[in-house]
Amino acid sequence: MKRRSESILVVEDDPQIRSFICYALKQEGFPCLTAGGAQNALSTLVSSQVDLMLLDLGLPDYDGMDVIKKVREWSEIPIIVVSARDQDSEKAAALDCGADDYLTKPFSATELMARIRVALRHASRSAGSKAQSVYTVGGLTLDLERHLVFLDGAELHVTPMEYSLLALLFKNMGKVLTTQYILKEIYGVGYGTDTQALRALMAGLRRKIEKSPAKPRYILTEIGVGYRLVDE
Repeated sequence: MKRRSESILVVEDDPQIRSFICYALKQEGFPCLTAGGAQNALSTLVSSQVDLMLLDLGLPDYDGMDVIKKVREWSEIPIIVVSARDQDSEKAAALDCGADDYLTKPFSATELMARIRVALRHASRSAGSKAQSVYTVGGLTLDLERHLVFLDGAELHVTPMEYSLLALLFKNMGKVLTTQYILKEIYGVGYGTDTQALRALMAGLRRKIEKSPAKPRYILTEIGVGYRLVDE
């Protein structure tokens, strides 16, 4: 078992689920801290070195949404929501509050570990984002400095809006971006909630980068929530 340096805080009031998650983390070599409520979680974040937080929304003292908002006032630590709430509106709300990912109970240890690895990679990239100008996933490359896109080594013509959308996805590779967040970033805060323009923009971009737009390889749809650029 490889010993990892990243410490993970598990915020979960159900002892059985908390034990299951901690066991899975320890099997992968992750140091594990635990909290059964929001206040304990916030105290641990302040007093201990924590690199990622797994957060249940249904806590006994405060709602998990409030915890996300509070943490985001002073920290960019990756937050993965682990909750039984499976409504798309709940998922979108948590992501808009600042969560990095959302995993619905029940889940497998394999899926949990995969989500954790993606979130930690994204955090590592964000820490060095000032120096990074070229992003690559599979055969798709974005060169921020030269403002160019390449597919399988060949330069790809994209419109300015398609480039902006792709750049936003690359800068958040592996992270689910809600439709409302993308609309705000691409079209501005005054655009509103009409998603038709975004769907048309996404369809045009997919036709250029995907061999089969109906079965996308790079940009995945999180139904009812938003989009995710795959992280390999």
